[in-house]
Amino acid sequence: MDRTDRPTLAILIRIIATLFLATLMMLVKHADAQGIAVPEIMFWRQFLTIPALLLLLGITGQFQRLKTQRIKSHAIRAILGTLGMASLFGATILLSLPQASVLTFTSPFFAVLLPALFFGQKAGPWRWTAVAIGFCGVLILAQPGSQEIHPIGALAGLSAALIVVVVSYQVKDLARTDDPLACVFYLSLFAALFLSLLLPFYAQSHTTYEWLILISIGLTGLISQFLLTISLKYGAVSTVLIMDYTLLLWSTFYSWLVFENLPQTSTWLGGPLIIAAGIIITWREHRLHRAASSLSANKLD
Repeated sequence: MDRTDRPTLAILIRIIATLFLATLMMLVKHADAQGIAVPEIMFWRQFLTIPALLLLLGITGQFQRLKTQRIKSHAIRAILGTLGMASLFGATILLSLPQASVLTFTSPFFAVLLPALFFGQKAGPWRWTAVAIGFCGVLILAQPGSQEIHPIGALAGLSAALIVVVVSYQVKDLARTDDPLACVFYLSLFAALFLSLLLPFYAQSHTTYEWLILISIGLTGLISQFLLTISLKYGAVSTVLIMDYTLLLWSTFYSWLVFENLPQTSTWLGGPLIIAAGIIITWREHRLHRAASSLSANKLD
């Protein structure tokens, strides 16, 4: 077993990461309730990451980790990342926390659909069945024609899940040449620069309490992003991604504790279908990966 292969630790870190992500979503919803504009929330979420990382690198003397020759690629990734963050925050504000969380679980469906539609990659009956089950779950959750879920919020949640898949391809490409810490730093740097253009239109004075909320959003976002990355160091993707579904538990807890709101019946019915579909896709990918690895090993023998 590889020294860094510690699945139990990876699972624990991933669960803690989802707790911080749910906390971030709760703080964003709370900040909106305080009257803070979404563009300003997004700016501070990204901007506060910059001094935090620079301080860390300064203390450890590892500024060389920011070295890159792919500034343009980082800027393009930041554009899509900013759109994804806007979609996630929009869904968080317009929907209940459990509803927003469940819609983020649709990323595996887009991970199957995009390669099939644009790259001609074949998907077997298992994955198409999972996509169909997940689609049914989304329909139950969204309840087209009803007023129980905000349509723009639902669209924002699905858009966030789609952008996660696209950005994942970008990150995978950038990780071939750049340090993961550099990817996080340049994402925050460029996103903060882009969002700063909106500040003259949305920035306002804040109370001490509101500043504490914004600072908490920045730090919580950084910690969740860091833990999500670290979990992949100690465990396989197929192992840790399953733990992302604990986000629904944390978001339901916050929805009850902070907003005195429990999930609607549609969330309880549609959520399990979406989660089940995601698990099927993850399980199938894991089986295919193991089969491919075994085949490669046999060819080398």
